Amino acid sequence: MPLETNVVRRFTEDRLLPLSKLVLETAFQPIVELSTGRVFGYETLMRGHERLGFDTPVDLLDSAAGSGQILALEQMLAARSLAKFSTLPDFASSTLFINLDGRLIREGNFILDRLVQHLRKTNIPPSSICFELSERFDNTSEPEFADLVARLRKAGFKLAIDDFGVGHAEIKLLCDFAVDYLKIDRHFIAGLDASPRKRHLVRNIVNIAHVLGIRVIAEGVETEAECVACRDIGIDLVQGWFIARPTTFVNELQPSFPHLAELGRGKRSSHSLDEILIRKQIEMLPTVYEHESVDSVFELFRSNPRQSFFPVLNANDEPRGIISEYHLKEYIYRPFGRDLLKNKIYERSISQFVEAAPIVGLDANAERLMTIFADMDGSECVILTENMRYAGIVSAASLIRVINEKQLKLAQDQNPLTGLPGNRAIRDFMQEFGRDDDQARYFCYCDFDHFKPFNDHYGFQAGDHAITLFSALMKRYFFGNGDFLGHIGGDDFFIGLRGWKQDDLAVILERLSSDFHEDVLGLYSPEDRASGSIRGHDRNGTERDFPMLRCSIGVLELPEGLVLEDVGAISAAIATVKGRAKDSEDGLVFSRFGSAD
Repeated sequence: MPLETNVVRRFTEDRLLPLSKLVLETAFQPIVELSTGRVFGYETLMRGHERLGFDTPVDLLDSAAGSGQILALEQMLAARSLAKFSTLPDFASSTLFINLDGRLIREGNFILDRLVQHLRKTNIPPSSICFELSERFDNTSEPEFADLVARLRKAGFKLAIDDFGVGHAEIKLLCDFAVDYLKIDRHFIAGLDASPRKRHLVRNIVNIAHVLGIRVIAEGVETEAECVACRDIGIDLVQGWFIARPTTFVNELQPSFPHLAELGRGKRSSHSLDEILIRKQIEMLPTVYEHESVDSVFELFRSNPRQSFFPVLNANDEPRGIISEYHLKEYIYRPFGRDLLKNKIYERSISQFVEAAPIVGLDANAERLMTIFADMDGSECVILTENMRYAGIVSAASLIRVINEKQLKLAQDQNPLTGLPGNRAIRDFMQEFGRDDDQARYFCYCDFDHFKPFNDHYGFQAGDHAITLFSALMKRYFFGNGDFLGHIGGDDFFIGLRGWKQDDLAVILERLSSDFHEDVLGLYSPEDRASGSIRGHDRNGTERDFPMLRCSIGVLELPEGLVLEDVGAISAAIATVKGRAKDSEDGLVFSRFGSAD
């Protein structure tokens, strides 16, 4: 540390609080909805610490803790953040994220009392404040922690786990306490687009969080590629320099970021079969807000006697869980039970009765939703969201209907001749595999050459025989768990694969094509086999000689690390490589998506 800075710092430590009041400022960094580009809230950050001789805000806070001034310092910064937040035109529908230093947990009740006073003065609802539980310290080891969390939840505040993955006891927090947000540390987001290992880890963190009804925030997103990777993994919210840097000036804050909205528009061009079927089964139950009186819940149960639970939302229309009739029965059927709930000494809010429920976006597939039900023992429903807002619920019975209808649709889509999935299933497969970039993926388009004259010459029964012959050969060579076989129609087939090496795949496809060519010769007459051709008409009606049937195979590779959800672009690339395969001498061509070959 330079001598001048060291002198400033020693002088500062003697008069830390008064000097901090003079030079410290609060900056806001936007936290943005990844699917829409709309600002969801702001994290409040300290600025000006360097003027006091400290390299980082953490250094300043550690010094304040050592001199017994951290409580006063944090109170001062929180008051300034709330005052600035209250000047924003949309503060009632936004969320302010404030760090809760683990060294202040023992002072939690005092901090909370002061905070509630500030909120009343500024008309900020508690649901607009989210406390970030910093994992620099083991919060759960403090004996007062559980009671403080319970009081925060009762008051309607939100909770987030900060710096997830690099601190203390995050899994314990997820297991034992109801939190609303999980902020994944920058360490896991940096280079996410280029690291299959990180994507696999973060994707599983996101899935766990969503099953527990927790939304996920990516910290430190600095490039477009990282942002796209976050979106494709299913992360809900992002913050970082790619979106906006922190600013101390309120007039520099903006309500949305169009460049993120553009990224979101490219996500999907159409709904999958699962989403179409799930949307048909959505139940739009009435909802209650966590800040409403318990009387409103009683009225809801009275007017809907067949319903045993209702979704609970916060002031921003985000689901918090459900409130079940079961948890209120002791008050409903106990003499003076409802009066007890209203008693000022005993008073309990809706938030105290909220029960966790899995929260999943509408784009989840039916099998995943059913797996969530199986994993969440006793869960009444899955709450569905669209752009993070409540979109309805699905029950187990509704999901069974979805899966039955899906199986029926897929059965209807299957080709009756080969029993293979048809175009809808192929499209859904390409969309799913386009998103899953942990390995290279291969989409193979198989098309018979000279099938029309063969079919015209020998009749449709021989043509059907050739088609079923090729289908049987496909099933012989591709039978792994990740292998997908489809029948586009007529003499066109589709093979989808991952986890293969290109050289190995080329060998198997050459063998498939060779076996088909040899086996299909048995469908020709001895005279045609001897001549090596048949006489027929082409698509323009011109009579000429045609060679024996063969199968051309065009293979499109999506390399590891490439996420591509535009099925139209994939289909166009497949059509191009298929045309090249038909024009080639051996009928087999590989092409990598986006390459110039």
